[in-house]
Amino acid sequence: MSFVIRAANQGDLQPLYEMAKLTGGGFTNLPADRPSLQAKLDRSAQAFSRGGSELADELFVLVLENAEGREVRGTSQLFTQVGQSWPFYSYRLTTLTQHSRELERSMRAEMLSLVTDLEGSSEVGGLFLHPSERAGGLGMLLARSRYLFIAMHRARFGDRILAELRGIIDERGGSPFWDAIGGRFFGMSFQEADYFNAIHGNQFIADLMPKHPVYTAMLSESARGVIGLPHPTGRAAMRMLENEGFSYDGYVDIFDGGPTMVARTDAVASIRDAVRAQVVDDALDKGEKALIATGTLADFRCCYGARRLDDGGIAIDARAADLLKVGPGDEVWSVAR
Repeated sequence: MSFVIRAANQGDLQPLYEMAKLTGGGFTNLPADRPSLQAKLDRSAQAFSRGGSELADELFVLVLENAEGREVRGTSQLFTQVGQSWPFYSYRLTTLTQHSRELERSMRAEMLSLVTDLEGSSEVGGLFLHPSERAGGLGMLLARSRYLFIAMHRARFGDRILAELRGIIDERGGSPFWDAIGGRFFGMSFQEADYFNAIHGNQFIADLMPKHPVYTAMLSESARGVIGLPHPTGRAAMRMLENEGFSYDGYVDIFDGGPTMVARTDAVASIRDAVRAQVVDDALDKGEKALIATGTLADFRCCYGARRLDDGGIAIDARAADLLKVGPGDEVWSVAR
């Protein structure tokens, strides 16, 4: 079975809604709410249709499609510049060391400070793969296709890029981190706050969240134990991000304490190593396994294929050429799988 990544369109609302109902909560970028998903598709359509190349506050939604049945089986998103419509809040984990000469003792205290350090960054997020398709490298295709899209439209993205990973959620659907901090000030359960954020944005955090640092020693052991840890289902995603050059620099999500991974955009491996070339052969028998993409904005398409690079040209296999709708003379971008 063959799959291709393409730009989302208005016809994708129902499959996106069906997938959103499978996320299990804590997935702000894919809420199980039709109006919110429709608003995302509308915003994405505006971004895909804009012809300029300057950096703006935009959202691109991509989907994974089964080429045979034309079924949408996954999705991912790219935010070009966060923190423009409302502040982009994170907690930053820092350490304060104090010393008493009389006691001859030094104390090191960890603190969580509310910051907007990451404003202006681009963000990759909203990645969800249908449970029945979690094999064959499709998650990697969804994730890395975003970096090829960025490489192909570099001027429309910032110089720094982040990825938020979902934090630890217990068997009841609650968050130990939220219960220890946010829940004490908002009178809302984690699920209520997370859903409100997904629908209305996080301005309510600015309105009500205390601005003073939180000493982690004052938190419960269960809350301290999940700071900066990804949800078990996100461990593979964290490894993929690390392989791309992302790192955890102490920024955590204000809702569930999950890690925020950060990288310089041009240092992300799949962006740095992307190759732009003209197709010279669309019937390659054997070659290097690669991700191959073509098209500008709404015409973007990406799939797995085989490639051979020769003197500035590229040979690709027939199946990839068919999925991408390209032939000799067309331009593609590729990166080794």
